[in-house]
Amino acid sequence: MNLETRQEGSVEIVELEGSIDGKTAPEVREQLRPVLSRAQKLILDMTKVQYLSSAGLRLLLLSYREVTAAHGKVVLLGVSKDIQTVMSHTGFLSFFTLADTREQAAQALT
Repeated sequence: MNLETRQEGSVEIVELEGSIDGKTAPEVREQLRPVLSRAQKLILDMTKVQYLSSAGLRLLLLSYREVTAAHGKVVLLGVSKDIQTVMSHTGFLSFFTLADTREQAAQALT
């Protein structure tokens, strides 16, 4: 699992690549901690995430809760159809705003 973070204006962007599972989720959580503590507008770019286990779903939910507790917003960018299906079956889609493009994601944060 690779993770890159950057800031564009007031928006924090986290690009995730690989699989988020029981093995990688704790490492990703630690790397996300500083971003989540300051993010008011967060885009999680999941374009290159091939697999998301229940541990990955939990990571997304914890991230969502942390940002929204501080009155921030989270948008998931580029979520594959397979992952969207899993998120739909588990009720996770009701928490998140999804975007297909970076422009849509930025618009959703306004």
